Amino acid sequence: MNRVKQIQEDISKGHVQPIYFLMGEEAYYIDRITAIIENDVLKEEEKGFNQLVLYGRDVSVDDIISNAKRYPMMAERQVVIVKEAQHLSRTIEDLCAYAENPQMSTVLVICYKYKTLDKRKKLAKVIGKHGVLFESKKLYENQVPDWIDYVLNEKGYTIQVKAAQMLVEFLGTDLGKISNELEKLMLIVPAQTQINATHIEENIGISKDFNNFELKSAIIERNVFKANQIIQYFSQNPKSNPIIMTISLLNSFFTQLLMYHGLKDKGRINASKALGVSPYALKDIERAAKTYPMRKVAQVISHLREADLQSKGVNAGQSTHGDILKQLLFKILH
Repeated sequence: MNRVKQIQEDISKGHVQPIYFLMGEEAYYIDRITAIIENDVLKEEEKGFNQLVLYGRDVSVDDIISNAKRYPMMAERQVVIVKEAQHLSRTIEDLCAYAENPQMSTVLVICYKYKTLDKRKKLAKVIGKHGVLFESKKLYENQVPDWIDYVLNEKGYTIQVKAAQMLVEFLGTDLGKISNELEKLMLIVPAQTQINATHIEENIGISKDFNNFELKSAIIERNVFKANQIIQYFSQNPKSNPIIMTISLLNSFFTQLLMYHGLKDKGRINASKALGVSPYALKDIERAAKTYPMRKVAQVISHLREADLQSKGVNAGQSTHGDILKQLLFKILH
C-alpha cells in the first residue's frame, strides 16, 4: 500500500518514469496504478492523440516498441498502456533493448497480471534501473481486514472488526471485489460513519446473524442450537452460502487450531506470528483450544475432508449440500 501511495505521489508531483512494469497475482493494485497514470499523466485535451491502449493478445513486443518510440503530438508526453501483457510471456524479454534506452517522452505501462518476471533475468534488472518494477502480491486472509480498515480510513470511515470479517468471509481475498462493494457502501453510508454488521447486511446482502463468521463462533462455543439454525439458513439459501466457502473457512480455522496445539510457546505475539493471524483472530483460536483438544481437532479435519469430497459428488449418494452440512456439524459438535 505504501509503495502504491508513493507512486501516486510521484506522479502528482510530475516525477513520471518512462516504464512501469506492473506484475503479480493481485490485479487490484495493477489496475489502480494503471488508472492513476491513465487519469493523471496527461491533460484531458492531450489524451486523444497521445494516449494509446494496446492488448497483449493482439500485439507483439515489436508493436509495443514501435508505438513507444513515437513522439507525442502537441504534448510533453505520450502514454502507452499494454493491458493483458501476460499473454506475451514467451517473448517479453525482447523488451530489454527498449528498456535499456527508453523514449523519455513516452510513459510505457505494462500490465502483466497473474505472472511475474524472473528477477534473475536481464529485463527485470533493466526496468528496475530505468523505471518502476512493481509486484502486486496477494494478501493473506488475515491481512485483508487491516487492508479494508486502511482503505476506509482514507475515505473518512471506520469499520467494526466483525463487519470487516464478514466481508472477507463472504468475498474472499479478491481486493477488486471487496473494493467494489466498499465503493457501493460509501455511496449510501455518510462519511465519518463506523460501518457495522447491519450496514453490511442491509447493503451487501450478507446476513449479520446467519453467516460463516457466526457459524464458527457457534461451533467454538459448542452452541448446538445456534449452529443448527445457521446451517438450516444455509440449506435454504445455498446460492448465497455455498458449501465450499463454509468447508474452506472451517478447514482453515481447524488447521490453525491444530497448529496452535502444537506450539511450545503459546504467547500471543509468538502464536500470532506462527499462525499468520491477527490478535483478534487468535482470540477465537485460544477459546476453541479450551473446547477442542488436539485429538478432536484432527478428527474434525478428517470430517471436513470427507464433507469436501461429498460436496463434489464423491460417496454422497442422494445427499444435498444441506444434508452434508448437517452431518458435518453433528460430527464436529459430538
